Amino acid sequence: MRPRNLIWAASLALVVGVVTILPAQYAHEIGPSYAHVASTGSSRTRYLSGAAPSLLASSLASYSVKQSSAEPRSTWQRLESHALLSVRRSIPTHISIPVIGVSAPLTVLGLNKDGSPQVPTSWYIPGWYKYDATPGQIGTAVILGHIDSVAGPAVFYRLNQLKVGNRVNVKLRDGLTVQFAVIAVKEYLKANFPDKFVYEPRHYAALQLVTCGGAFDYQTHHYLSSIVVFTKLVKRF
Repeated sequence: MRPRNLIWAASLALVVGVVTILPAQYAHEIGPSYAHVASTGSSRTRYLSGAAPSLLASSLASYSVKQSSAEPRSTWQRLESHALLSVRRSIPTHISIPVIGVSAPLTVLGLNKDGSPQVPTSWYIPGWYKYDATPGQIGTAVILGHIDSVAGPAVFYRLNQLKVGNRVNVKLRDGLTVQFAVIAVKEYLKANFPDKFVYEPRHYAALQLVTCGGAFDYQTHHYLSSIVVFTKLVKRF
């Protein structure tokens, strides 16, 4: 089994979320249910919250979606114009998401000696999974972060508040900063997480942010769902 399959089969602990929004032209990138929502205007929303401790747990598939009509079509045309923008491979060192107050260094995640995927050891420092693309490369980069702990909110606690068009900035070791625009936010039950779809390489420079969300199981001390924020590279500087 490839490392990518291992990590998504066994780990991910990250934020409470409301799940959002996708114009029809992006439905083919995010999945068939988004195609339905984008074309019919139907939606199913669910607000997620929690302040109990969470551990990165297996991510596995039903989700809720909230469509947004607030983003003008010109925004999507601008995003599409950056579809093939990319940078060379370089380790990410810092992430900032100004709209939700995130500014944190990044750690590097791999596999444990027993083959299980590593998860961030700090509630406040997210991690990039090193066996996938680096942010800004053509393909799919992945950053994982916790939603909360017994002490309160963790680094990705407000990830659910992101909306289409919001920006995510990642600094790279080579000195470049790459900026991504949110194109969708989705919730998946961990019992049926579509790991291949979420983490497979894209034809553009994609970055997925992942945290926990949904209902909290007080017996197992785990959230039952995962939140995935899909983003696309739009700028480098």
